[in-house]
This record gives sequence, structure tokens and C-alpha cells, in this order.
Amino acid sequence: MAEQRWAVSRRSMIRGTVAMGVASAGAFTAGALTPGRASGAPNGRRVAVLGGGVAGLTAAHELAERGFQVTVYERRALGGKARSIPVPGSGSGGRPDLPGEHGFRFFPGFYQHIPDTMRRIPFAGNAEGVWNNLIAMPEARMSRRDGDDFQIPLGFRARPNPRPEDFRETVGAAIATALKMPAAEGLYFANRLLVFNTSCDARRYGQWEHMAWRDFVGAHRRSHEFRALISRTLTSIMVAAKDNLASVRTIGNMGEQFLGNPFEVGNDGALDRVLNGPTNAAWIDPWTARLRELGVEFELGAEVRALEVRDRRISGARIVDGNGSRTVEADYFVVALAAEQARALWSPDVLEVRPELAAMDGLFVDWMTGIQFYLRRPAEISRGHTAYIDAPWSLTSISQNQLWTRKLAEFGDGTVQDCLSVDISDWNTPGILYGKTAKECTHQEIAREVWAQLQAHLNDRGEELRDADLHSWFLDPAIVWQSEQRRNTNADPLLINTAGSWEHRPEPHGDLENLFLAGDYVRTNVDLATMEGANESARAAVNALLDVAGSDAPRCRMYTLYRATELEPLRRMDADRYAAGQPNLFDV
Repeated sequence: MAEQRWAVSRRSMIRGTVAMGVASAGAFTAGALTPGRASGAPNGRRVAVLGGGVAGLTAAHELAERGFQVTVYERRALGGKARSIPVPGSGSGGRPDLPGEHGFRFFPGFYQHIPDTMRRIPFAGNAEGVWNNLIAMPEARMSRRDGDDFQIPLGFRARPNPRPEDFRETVGAAIATALKMPAAEGLYFANRLLVFNTSCDARRYGQWEHMAWRDFVGAHRRSHEFRALISRTLTSIMVAAKDNLASVRTIGNMGEQFLGNPFEVGNDGALDRVLNGPTNAAWIDPWTARLRELGVEFELGAEVRALEVRDRRISGARIVDGNGSRTVEADYFVVALAAEQARALWSPDVLEVRPELAAMDGLFVDWMTGIQFYLRRPAEISRGHTAYIDAPWSLTSISQNQLWTRKLAEFGDGTVQDCLSVDISDWNTPGILYGKTAKECTHQEIAREVWAQLQAHLNDRGEELRDADLHSWFLDPAIVWQSEQRRNTNADPLLINTAGSWEHRPEPHGDLENLFLAGDYVRTNVDLATMEGANESARAAVNALLDVAGSDAPRCRMYTLYRATELEPLRRMDADRYAAGQPNLFDV
């Protein structure tokens, strides 16, 4: 790895490393089933799972528990975007490399499918397996540039008042107080939540699916605070979407979980949860170990290039690996690749049988990627996530050492005391240091720019982030600088929700009898690029496979998103109003 050194100051930042640097003081561098054939796989039918991310591992898990013979084919590393990525060459003295990652993990309390899977992954000393490695965050911090910061306490649990007027007043006051917005705007936003929460399904899919969130909340007519927090932060930072693109239906569904359900009724756990260690150690490695125990086989370095079709079935998948090109045969194929990779497999032969898959070309992908800053002293920024409201690159961070059972001093060279893990959600807006987008910045410039944006938010009332404390940094290696084009490429873009995109999302099964789709682009309740959506889609794919196979095994459990039962009479009323061409009762 090429390495360059550069000194850091607020006024001058020069030279850096490509992906990770080492600095001296003052310098900046880089419910389980019993497995077995009798549990549902007649004659031990073979399944090829193409892709080893969360969707692929979930499909393999559910199938193996039901006695199928499963092989997972993965191009790079198991876990996909959810995996940890060791920082190459950073370990010394017998210590492992520093843990890097694509981005920090976030497990909202309304997730149901992922926690159910986690409970079925054994972990030494944990009564409920990997699920016990989830810990609740007590607060979130909203940090402004050159302005007052504030903390939002998390973890309310009580029975909400079902009356609409009380919903508006209670939630509106809570939003206005917590987010320091004018009371009238808090009440206005609470009313918009009420409009969505009392909308029937027909309106959600017929009207709100085709409207952008920013238009629904009328952001252009509101204060800067409202636009920054309710329109931009709620979408680009909290749920990896863009307020001018994402549909009201999708963001409204998330708002129904985060804000419309402030008392966490029906949640699996606390509103905001994270893992108590590096993702691989706390989740992915125990998961793959469990799958191996169930008989799942893994082939790494295997890239899927094409699907072969014969008699309205997939007859084989062409795989390229270190030994060349070969065709993999199986009774069933589960495509568990990312949207942009899956749609590259839809050949004319595939589309002849499943023409609806061509609509996937209308799905939009963009970038959301992590960078980690390793520090020589603890970063006492927040006891949870921090959102940097005015950061052009829509940054969110979390200080990890306070959360992990195995402390960071046990990694690397032994001097790292904390890791500030940062997600960069906006790669298309110019930054404050170079006036360039993240896509146009070298790796060194990305690190300097993110550091500068963090300092601009945190150091306005005291030096919370000191240059001298910076040990090193690590950028997701999926980001690759192309020197000739003077811009980056990204091997792991993220599916971004857009208004009207539901019609572009496929069902998990169609007319290709033995082909099943699993991934966060498949139609799910969450309808966002999330681990939960990937897990849910895989369960739906497995259930469809069980139907085709004529299996008598229990179907995978499926969960639905929370809806306040007290508002159901209003939704039934709204169904009549929508059918009559009238607006929602509260849409004034």
C-alpha cells in the first residue's frame, strides 16, 4: 500500500494516504428447525445461492434448516455490505488488524426479520444467540455547524393516546422541543404524520407512492431548521434516501415506525440498537459458522456472469473463479445479488420468460459509504449516533469503543482508544474544504474533507476533535480512485428509493420455475436498502421455493410493519374518501 504523510490543521491540509495511514502526534494519516432431509427437501434437492450478503446468507440459513443442500457462491467476502473489513497491515504485537467497515450497523427496534434470524445464531454465553449482542443507544445528538447542538433521549415505552388531536399535540410538542423548531412547525409536521398514518393502502400506493417526500412535507415553504431536520436529515441521514426523490409511501412508512410510534409499541427492542463489537465478530462469523454446521458450502471468489435458460427453467449459472469459467447446475437458483448486479443477468432468454424484470432498469443506485477515524483518546461526542445537520456530505457518526466489549486497544498497534465511524450519505454536493464532491475527491481529500466537516460541527464550542488525537483513517475499499478520469468508482453502490419505483421492483418468484430473487430491491414492507429488507426478501424467496418444491416444511415467518390499531377506523374511512376522489380527512 502506497503511503504519504501530511500535517493537519484547520487552515492547511496537505498530502495523505490512499486508504489508511499511520500518524505521529500532530500528523494525519491514513425459532429453529431440526435440519435434515426429512424436514422438507425431497431427495435432498440442491440450491445454488448466488451472492453471500445478508439476503444470500438468510436464504441459505432458512433452506439449510429445512434440509436442502445449499451452496453459496460469493465474489468477494461473506456478509456483503454488512461485513467488517480489516485494515490491512495495521495489526502488530500479535494483535489483529484494526476493524474497518462499509458503514456502521444500525438495527432499529422495528426490525423483526433480522432479530428473528439472530436469535437462531448461537453465540457463546448468550441465551438468545447473536441477538444478545445488540445494545440500545440512550440518545442521539444533532450537531450544527456554528450553532447549538442538542441531544434527543431515546427509549420511551408507554401506551400512546389514540385520539388524533392528542397525537398531533403530543407528537408535535415532542418534535418541536427535541428538534428546537418553532412550535407551529412541529404541530404541522405531526399533522403530516397523521395524514399518512390514517391513509388507507389504496391511497398509499395510488397517491403517496408517486409523490416525493419533500413535496409532501412542503419543505420549500418551511424554515431552514424544518428543511434540514424533517426533510433532509430524516431521509438522507437516517434512512439512506433523498428527500427530493424518495416516495412519501416509503419515507412515511419509516416515519410511522420512528416518529408515529414514539412509544415503541410492537417493537422487537429499543428504537436505536447497534452491535457490541465489530460486525464480523459479533454477527457474520458466528452466522457463517452456524451455516457450515447446517451443511451449507461456500465458494468464495466465484463471480456469476450469466444464467442459462432451457424450457422456462434455469439450467445453470456460469461462474468465473480462479480456475476459469464453469457452469454450476442445481435444482433451484436463488439470485441474492445487489440490484445492479442482478439486472446484469437478465439476458434476452431470461426476459423472454420474465419480461417484468426489465423494469429493474428503472431502479436508481447511488453511494452511501463509510470512513473510520481511529483516535488516540476516547471521542466523548454522544452516547449514540450523531447527525451533522449542516454537513454538505450528510454525515452521521458513532463512537464505537464505548459500545464494544472488546476494546480497540486490543487491535492494531495498541494505541488506538476509539474509532469514530462515519457514514457519508451525499457524494454529489461540493464540500467546504475543496469545493468538490466526494466522487471527485481523492481518498486523501475525502478524509481531510470529512474531518474538516466534523470539526466544523464539533469544535465550535470547544475542541472535541483534536488533530493530535488522530491515529489513522480507513476508507471503504469499494471506493477506487481512477486517476485518468479524476473521480472515484464504487463497487458497492446503494439502492436509492424514488417515487414510483414500486412498479420497478420484482416479486421473488415468477414464470421461471426454479429462479427466485432475494435482495433489498425485491418488493418488501420496508422498501428501502436495508438489512431488514434483504432478510425479508430472502424469506419470501424461500417460501416461494418451498411451494414450488412441494415441501411440507414450515414456511419462514413473515412480519409486518407497525400500524396503530386505534387509527384503523380512520383508515377505513379514508378508503371511502380515496375511492370518491377526496383527500385524506386531515390533509388540510
